[in-house]
Amino acid sequence: MANKIIFMGTPIFCVPILKSLYQNGYNISVVFTQPPQKSHRGQKINKSPIQGISETLNIDYRTPKTLKDNQEEYEFLKELNADLAIVCAYGQIIPENFLNLTKKGFVNIHASILPSWRGAAPIQRSIMNLDPETGISIMKIKKELDSGPVSNIYKIKIDQNQNAQEISEKLSALAAKKILDNVDDILEDKAKFIDQDHSKATYAKKIDKKEGQIDWRQEASKIIGKINGLFPSPGAFFSFHGERYKILKAEIGNGVGKVGEVVSDNLEIACGNNQIIKILEIQRQGKKSQKVSEFMLGSKIRKGSIIPNV
Repeated sequence: MANKIIFMGTPIFCVPILKSLYQNGYNISVVFTQPPQKSHRGQKINKSPIQGISETLNIDYRTPKTLKDNQEEYEFLKELNADLAIVCAYGQIIPENFLNLTKKGFVNIHASILPSWRGAAPIQRSIMNLDPETGISIMKIKKELDSGPVSNIYKIKIDQNQNAQEISEKLSALAAKKILDNVDDILEDKAKFIDQDHSKATYAKKIDKKEGQIDWRQEASKIIGKINGLFPSPGAFFSFHGERYKILKAEIGNGVGKVGEVVSDNLEIACGNNQIIKILEIQRQGKKSQKVSEFMLGSKIRKGSIIPNV
């Protein structure tokens, strides 16, 4: 009889992983994902990407608002008597009493090189911190956040021109490939889980939209790290004459100027440490994104303008 696997996940990052398991013949007995969310104006109900792919693949799914003190879901999983649960950016803490409801435990696919960047936003924090590499960690879930023993870590390099969306897609594809070997080893009791060095742990707290505000006093590499790390959402931004502008892509430029000064007609801006940021793509509030050459044709931001920090 095929092993029963539970899959728990929510965002697009998890979709290739679930598809890989399904297409390689693993028995996904049930999927848990976050319930559909109303759009900001309440006109539309948005299903999670994992609910969407579960419907497409005709896999049973459940969308409880919470697992905490949820006796119905506890009894459901207990009755299922599954072999293994695979968790990927589910968006909820798995209650401690749930962790004993499968024969081989609950395994988490975490998008960092643990113990670095435990928590909600590991990819963004890694890029914003200018880390040279990131990766995928396969770990057992314990009560404390992302603190469980790790069986395997798979690393990739971070190029300074890559944004969070691009790194996320790379890590997702890597996890979709590597999870297959890990599942086999776990089910066959061949996997070795090693405790993390908790003294080296760092935490990737949830992104606050306010963090997107650019401080032109910072050096160019830090500003580009913020632009790339917060792409596509919530984005890095500045304000000029009461309007907000989101920077989608930038690189280090050339020139000299006061902090926050636009030093060329190509939207190059002076920042800290006598460095220059050259903006390549930008989005004015309420408008579509534009290449800088197009944006500058009708922009009020001209050479000599000073862009404030607040």
